[in-house]
Amino acid sequence: MIQGVQLDLISEERLARLTSMEKIRLILDEVMAGNIVVLEKGLSPEESSRLIEMTMMEISPDGFSGIEMETYPARAQGGGLLARLFGGGRESPSRLTVIGPANQLKMLRKERDLISAWVSSR
Repeated sequence: MIQGVQLDLISEERLARLTSMEKIRLILDEVMAGNIVVLEKGLSPEESSRLIEMTMMEISPDGFSGIEMETYPARAQGGGLLARLFGGGRESPSRLTVIGPANQLKMLRKERDLISAWVSSR
């Protein structure tokens, strides 16, 4: 049997077909199984909050230890500083997101265009 960590890369198209609750359940089920999930397009702020809320309900002392989650910062669309100051610019939804079990995934560094993570097998 192959040993290691399963990495699930989920496309924006697949996520678009799911309701918010289906996305959260998919992510939580995969992470609870010990998999690392990479979303091409991140979750909305509301979905992220709900994922954290549901994760807290699943944590147990001898079992699931929670999640580690990191997302590239949203980038502004349209216009520069003046456009944003006067309401013309808006932030795009979050971009690539990495989610995994807290006991296996540790974020080492995050920059505008780089997420560096350390992944261990159980």
